[in-house]
Amino acid sequence: MSEAEDRKPQSDEARSGFDPEITSEFAIPAGLAVHRTGGEPETTSEFAVPSGLDVGQSGAGEGEGSAFSLPSTYSARQAPSAFTPADGVPVVSLIKDLPWQDRMRTMLRMPVADRPAPEPGPKAEEGGPAVPRVLDLTLRIGELLLAGGEGAEDVEAAMFAVCRSYGLDRCEPNVTFTLLSISYQPSLVEDPVTASRTVRRRGTDYTRLAAVFRLVDDLSDPESHLSLEDAYRRLAEMRRNRHPYPTWVLTSASGLLAGAASVLVGGDLVVFVAAALGAMLGDRLAWLCAGRGLPEFYQFLVAAMPPAAIGIALTLADVDVKASAVITGGLFALLPGRALVAGVQDGLTGFYITAAARLLEVMYFFVGIVAGVLVMLYVGVQLGAHLNPDAALGVTKRPLWQIGASMLLSLTFAVLLQQERSTVLAVTLNGGVAWSVYGAMHYAGEISPVASTAVAAGVVGLFGQLLSRYRFASALPYTTAAIGPLLPGSATYFGLLAIAQNEVDAGLVSITKAAALAMAIAIGVNLGSEVSRLFLRIGSAEKRRAAKRTRGF
Repeated sequence: MSEAEDRKPQSDEARSGFDPEITSEFAIPAGLAVHRTGGEPETTSEFAVPSGLDVGQSGAGEGEGSAFSLPSTYSARQAPSAFTPADGVPVVSLIKDLPWQDRMRTMLRMPVADRPAPEPGPKAEEGGPAVPRVLDLTLRIGELLLAGGEGAEDVEAAMFAVCRSYGLDRCEPNVTFTLLSISYQPSLVEDPVTASRTVRRRGTDYTRLAAVFRLVDDLSDPESHLSLEDAYRRLAEMRRNRHPYPTWVLTSASGLLAGAASVLVGGDLVVFVAAALGAMLGDRLAWLCAGRGLPEFYQFLVAAMPPAAIGIALTLADVDVKASAVITGGLFALLPGRALVAGVQDGLTGFYITAAARLLEVMYFFVGIVAGVLVMLYVGVQLGAHLNPDAALGVTKRPLWQIGASMLLSLTFAVLLQQERSTVLAVTLNGGVAWSVYGAMHYAGEISPVASTAVAAGVVGLFGQLLSRYRFASALPYTTAAIGPLLPGSATYFGLLAIAQNEVDAGLVSITKAAALAMAIAIGVNLGSEVSRLFLRIGSAEKRRAAKRTRGF
């Protein structure tokens, strides 16, 4: 017999499963009888129902259940008794006369299952608008608010208000520094609809911000008949509108702001003119860099050089002026107070990712200012300019001049923020009150500058929040410009000067003081806003219950 014929019967036995030498660890032993059903495969799942367990099946027309469906053994007659907490069930009552920010913020802080259903209004027609179009409108409104510098909590409240006005109550907005997203779930067993939008460009225009607030207010009004097409039309008009102030007015405002800031730190008329010229030159150079497409970091770096150069030039020319006041005035026009307040506010309200991104942006801007000033200070030191860090102690006390300068600074800051003309007077008075409080505490009462700044910023936040609620508008136009006189320009400059003269320890102390003043401003503004709510009708325990947090555990 050949070798090929000898191998053939062995392979037949192996294929038939009777060869004892060729087995698998998963093979069934020969003496074990296995019951096989009709066409059921041998492979099963660990989630499969055992054959001996009888499970009641739903009707033929019912689809797959969800985690929220009641068990098949549940009986309403034999249901367990309802549990009532010891402090009772909180009653949610949304007063229609309150601003939409308060009503929507109250609902966002509640669990989804506890939110009251929206009342049917004129906008909730039969069938309603298409969900994707409502979500797109919501994202566009949120983009304008976030790009304008609004806090993340107010942006979420606005997005929720827009969705709820069109009957989309099961929606969850999510706001980060560069990304907006919103998800809407029609029911517990249907797939959610999600949309997102990236915020790539930011611009300071508080006139447009106020227009967006009015649009959201009209949409959230249950008696409003604003359709989706009308909302899109108004949104397009906001984007096409020109800024309220021309470019030459903005450049002049930056110069007046720097001049007013130099008066606050002891400058005279010559210092006022020098600081104004330096700030206007820096503003034009920043506009030139922006037109060339350079990032904002380099714009801040270039804008910080002219005021420092003019101050050093006056010192080299032996002109009897305070060069420190000239440089400090130029820094006031560049310090990013708006972004700092928004970043700290987001951190205090629980939006830590957005807060970290905003504060990182502030740090980059600050580093750009530091680099521009340090370059000119190093050049001045090499040329023999005698810049005295002890000049910080020689600030003269001129209450009337300083109050007037603080009001001028707030007015010009409001113009730079492109505010509506109707809000400029209010924010100017608010800035004068802030400096009066700071001067009374620090100069007259000899209280720490950090504590005085915090209290003055709290007054700004309190008055700004009250004014915004009186007009049903955003609080930013009434607070951001008013904190201008409190910005730590002098502490920043003297810290940089000490570092340029190789006095690193003294420079770090002054820079740390500037950071503490900046944090005091931001926390004070937010605390003043929260205190204002305590005196309004929204401050009851029932409505603030959902704002409680876990303190880290």
